[in-house]
Amino acid sequence: MKTPSVARKPVRIITAEHYQRIHDALDNPAMQLLVETAIETGLRWGELTELRPHDIDLTSGVITVARAVVQLKAATNTGPRFRVKDYPKDAEWRHVSIAPHLVDKLRTHIATHDLGPDALLFSLPHRDGPARRRRPAVLPDPTTLGMTQPNEHNRSYRHGTLTAYQAGRCRCEHCRDATATYRATRRAAGRDTPRVTRTTSTDADRHLSNDWFRHHVWNPALTKADLGYRVTPHGLRHAHASWLLAGGADHHPPATPPRSPGHRQPERRQSTRSSASEATVNS
Repeated sequence: MKTPSVARKPVRIITAEHYQRIHDALDNPAMQLLVETAIETGLRWGELTELRPHDIDLTSGVITVARAVVQLKAATNTGPRFRVKDYPKDAEWRHVSIAPHLVDKLRTHIATHDLGPDALLFSLPHRDGPARRRRPAVLPDPTTLGMTQPNEHNRSYRHGTLTAYQAGRCRCEHCRDATATYRATRRAAGRDTPRVTRTTSTDADRHLSNDWFRHHVWNPALTKADLGYRVTPHGLRHAHASWLLAGGADHHPPATPPRSPGHRQPERRQSTRSSASEATVNS
């Protein structure tokens, strides 16, 4: 018996205004530049995160897409988590032209971070400061901290208690400290198994994983931008293609509509200069 087909939902393309809100919500300048490069070039994630300074001709404003990095699944791989392929999709190099303002930003980025020709253009940032906020040695008296907001059962609990954290779903620093202290005490007494230290998947070159980027960079920026709908990092690639076909911010159709980005493109193609460039040129 043939199952009925399900209509495919149309892809929602972000506007230049919404792209700007996401761009402004990014706290890390390097991640801002990564997002701007993504919308400007339409590169796939594996191509974008494998870019190196020697791939960029800063004189002519052309990026050569010659490689792609693939993150291997941990369940099926015991060796390195990333593998660099010496060819992008379709097994052929591509040349992508970029706007002058982006060339200037990439030049500044390379100089500021003292990147050699073979270094990654965008790599996993090094953590600054302590790995996490330390809980106080002595917890404050809960009777001095006040009450939580009523929960769905209209019940309130004292801040700085396990009950407030669990039943009241309060995540203030006092309730989190009380819960962390309780858990640490149980682990020290041998009642609970020590938690496995969290690690971030990367390699010697510090390639960026898509998962790390979404959780630590993209999703917080989306929350801050408050667009009212979800956009994935891959959505930047859709926006690049859509803006090209629409002729950019002024919506004047180009003389020769380009093909979908990255699928056997001509040797050199126009970049998304109008919408993306105007949105971020003064950032």
